[in-house]
Amino acid sequence: MILETENNLNPTALSIATQAETEHTLYAEPIWQNKYFTITNSMINAWIVVLIVLAISLALRRKIKLIPTGLQNYFETVVEAALNLADSVTGNRAKTLKFFPICFALFIFVLINNWLGILPGVGSVGFNMVEEGHTVFVPLFRGGTADLNTTLALALFAVIGSNVAGAIFVGTWNYLNKFINIKAFLAIPGKFLKDPTIILVNPIKAFVGVVEIIGEIAKVASLSFRLFGNIFAGEVLLASMAALFAFVVPIPFMFLEIIVGLVQALIFSVLTLVYLTIATTKEEH
Repeated sequence: MILETENNLNPTALSIATQAETEHTLYAEPIWQNKYFTITNSMINAWIVVLIVLAISLALRRKIKLIPTGLQNYFETVVEAALNLADSVTGNRAKTLKFFPICFALFIFVLINNWLGILPGVGSVGFNMVEEGHTVFVPLFRGGTADLNTTLALALFAVIGSNVAGAIFVGTWNYLNKFINIKAFLAIPGKFLKDPTIILVNPIKAFVGVVEIIGEIAKVASLSFRLFGNIFAGEVLLASMAALFAFVVPIPFMFLEIIVGLVQALIFSVLTLVYLTIATTKEEH
């Protein structure tokens, strides 16, 4: 379905037509914008995911029982398996219970976003917009995690959140010394006479903190680009297969993308848990 518009990003339907092929861009296309705010097609999908999660959560909350039956059994089995997996990372059920709600929520959000992006109509239903004398097709929906802005926001949340948790659990002063090792410089005057090599060793310890800062930046890049690259490439692959062979042939690739979406959601949430575990563990441990 295509809604044709003239020179604006807040379209009014003029006609309805069909389109066999759509062009995939690296950036999320704006659907509506004003001077202060822009709504993109990937943002719409992310909002839909939030509504889906909210609806499922409220429905489960109303029907939850002390003795599980029916669908509740399956959900409890999934949660228990996820808790056991998290225990293998943290090594401590008490720590797992602290971080599990955050990591499991990230897993569900990323998973539904990944799967929603391969539904029929996502990327192929939209409107034509006349821009600078030529017609541009703008999809109404785009997978949330096929937009680098979304994956970057999720990665920043995971990395900044792990650092905040580290400051809370380990202590702000001790945690900051992981990056800017002021303790190493303060120890030089008192220990120099007993161990002159400290004047060489401790500045190296301080330099390691710079490497840690670079490592935190690398975590953001790794998390965001890995998720974005896999999901975006999958959507381009499906669109290409659908353009070449409309029937039967794209089906195996759709199953492949379902598996990829699950694996990428699992990797993202487990890595977030790893970062939280490392950040909240004291150095001597």
